[in-house]
Order: sequence, then C-alpha cells, then structure tokens
Amino acid sequence: MNIDPVVVLGLVAGCFSTFALAPQAIKVYRTRQVDQLSLGMLALMQTGSVLWLSYGLLQMDISIIWANAIAFCFIIYMLSMKLRDIRSNAE
Repeated sequence: MNIDPVVVLGLVAGCFSTFALAPQAIKVYRTRQVDQLSLGMLALMQTGSVLWLSYGLLQMDISIIWANAIAFCFIIYMLSMKLRDIRSNAE
C-alpha cells in the first residue's frame, strides 16, 4: 500500500484543528456552563465548518471531509447548548 504524504499531512492537520474543539465541548458537557462561549463565534465556526465540509465533498478530499464532519458535531453541540441557555435565561 502506497501512502500519500500529502494525505497524511492533511489528516494530521485535521486532527489537531478539529480536536482543539474537544476540550471546550467536554467542558460544556461536564459543567453545562456556556456563559463564556460567544454565540457569534459559534455561528461563524459552524458556517465555516459547513462550507469546508461542502468543499471537501466537492473535491473528494478525505482530510477535509473527516476533519470538518467531526468539527461540525462539536460545534453544533456547543451551539445548541448556548441557544438553550439563551432561551432559558430569556424566560
């Protein structure tokens, strides 16, 4: 099996950038506190993730697809928790 070093580089880069979100998502899960999360930042991150995922699918680039699909999950979780917090504080 011949492994393309460019693909490996993309996968490693994707791991680092995607799993940089994990500690924050885990903290939100454990504490249920989202006060320090910016709604604007989460919305921009989600938009960027969807656009990168779309680009990766169009290019058939596994590194981009994989990294952004996982990032999408982390961000959508934090965004949904933030929106839930905003709604509960508005009541």
